Amino acid sequence: MADSPLTLAQATAQLTAPGQMFETERLTINGIEMTVWKHAPANLRQVLDLSLNHAARDFLVYEDERITFDEHYRIASTLAARLVALGVNKGDRVAIASRNLPEWVCAFWGSMATGAVVVPLNAWWTSEELAYGLTDSGSTVLFVDEERLERLYKQLDHLPELKTIVVISDEPGRRAYVDKKHARIELVGYEAFLGQIEPTATPPQVDFDPEDDATMFYTSGTTGKPKGAVGSHRNAITNLMNLFFIAQSSALRHGANNVDEQGKGLPNASLLNVPLFHATGCLATMLVNTASGGKLVMMHHFDASKALALIESERLTHIGGVPTIAMQILDHPDFRKFDTSSVRSISYGGAPAPPDLVRRIQAAFPVGQPGNGYGLTETSAAVCLNNGPDYVERPSSCGPAVPVCEVAIVPEDYEGLEPSPDLVLGPDVVGELWIKGPNVVRGYWHKPEATAKSFTKGWLHTGDVARMDEDGYIYIVDRAKDMIIRGGENVYSVIVEAAIFEHPDVADCAVVGMNHPTLGEEVAAVVVLRPGRVVEAEEISRYVAQRLAKFEVPTRIFFRTLALPRNPQGKVLKRELRESLHDQLQNQS
Repeated sequence: MADSPLTLAQATAQLTAPGQMFETERLTINGIEMTVWKHAPANLRQVLDLSLNHAARDFLVYEDERITFDEHYRIASTLAARLVALGVNKGDRVAIASRNLPEWVCAFWGSMATGAVVVPLNAWWTSEELAYGLTDSGSTVLFVDEERLERLYKQLDHLPELKTIVVISDEPGRRAYVDKKHARIELVGYEAFLGQIEPTATPPQVDFDPEDDATMFYTSGTTGKPKGAVGSHRNAITNLMNLFFIAQSSALRHGANNVDEQGKGLPNASLLNVPLFHATGCLATMLVNTASGGKLVMMHHFDASKALALIESERLTHIGGVPTIAMQILDHPDFRKFDTSSVRSISYGGAPAPPDLVRRIQAAFPVGQPGNGYGLTETSAAVCLNNGPDYVERPSSCGPAVPVCEVAIVPEDYEGLEPSPDLVLGPDVVGELWIKGPNVVRGYWHKPEATAKSFTKGWLHTGDVARMDEDGYIYIVDRAKDMIIRGGENVYSVIVEAAIFEHPDVADCAVVGMNHPTLGEEVAAVVVLRPGRVVEAEEISRYVAQRLAKFEVPTRIFFRTLALPRNPQGKVLKRELRESLHDQLQNQS
């Protein structure tokens, strides 16, 4: 008789035992006592050096361009030397504003190696928003692609701290166009700036401390001005260790699945279909591949057909992003024509996933493990990940928190600075999710009031409404600001969306609150149907009414032929959606 699989607690105890790779210890960091990974690398420079263990492997693949780990290490080292020659010192900010390109990755590691704080800027931002990010961060050097430079150029006179712009070509194999000049800011092409690469180049000698600032990711900015979340070397490396721990725990409990039909190991190869300027793309994907020797395959923009071709040609093992990306791949009419047998992991986060997606992934990828994770910019990406059999068993959960993260469910009107021991617990208790750990950033750049509001005694107030079951699995119920109050009843939009997603003719949906003269708010649903399907609003209402309470059933249903508006992280821009619905109703009246 086969041995019973280890429980989560048993696997955690085994992996974190004294002397093991994932042993933990308690430290006081910036006056806050917390649990940390005892054997983690001390800084990101050490991670860059570790990448040479995979020197001959392909690291970056884009179109016809391929860069090995050794080539990347020499390029990043050379870029670091060039930045030092410019006068970039430890703590200076170096910004990157570009779509996903190999040069983005090289610029990140080259800047980091100088001790600079890397500032990834949202490549979808407008000219004014890019200028805001550069001004707010005080960046002195900017790596930018041609498209972003064209957008930003008219703002250059208003960026007094910016001294140098390194321009990246939008097209592989072509030198960047640097025709325009500026009286004060030097503009130079990436190739000219890089110059000759020494085959034995190494990064400059810099004294790093784990608590030194390393990154500044800007929050999504769905309300108000974006805030720069300042992350340390320890924050980024904790995320790296978190993901390694989750992978090892899953392998220990359920067996390693990263093997081919002959039982031979498959080299990790990830499809990068989320922006590098987001913590998920940079810290949860790029950083992990750098440390582990995984191939990173990039796309100019996401296209399901091209993604399937890359899965086949590059033997991709990991697909990540948001649920809609997985659904687009599965829905592609030519899905069965491609060899997708290499895929071992289909994980996503950043947006609610319909439970039926788990079943569809299992059917389409027999050896691929589905997974759904949770994290924020302020937690340096991953806090938890639910994958494999655990996810099949609990498809609505994003998993248990990693051992170094403390989590608490706190009443939304709670006024304490840290969770109290007498807080009511239980699987039915719903409240705001608070998180504490070495992956939580120190705060927002030059925004003390916003920092004081969101961070208290090391605890991050996420703004997400959640619950935890008796085994510690976290369920994100809703964003606090997306909760709809209908006639005194709390309606959590993610629950209604999950019910609508179960309808076989629904491709996408979003639920928002709309003003109502007597109820305060009413529940409205915006639905995108699958191609060729025709469904009446009454059918959607009846379908939801069979699954949810009466007060949760949408009283207004709008059908939309265009894709739902989303930010680069895949989250639906509900404020924009509400405004468009309001305008639509105004035009009808």
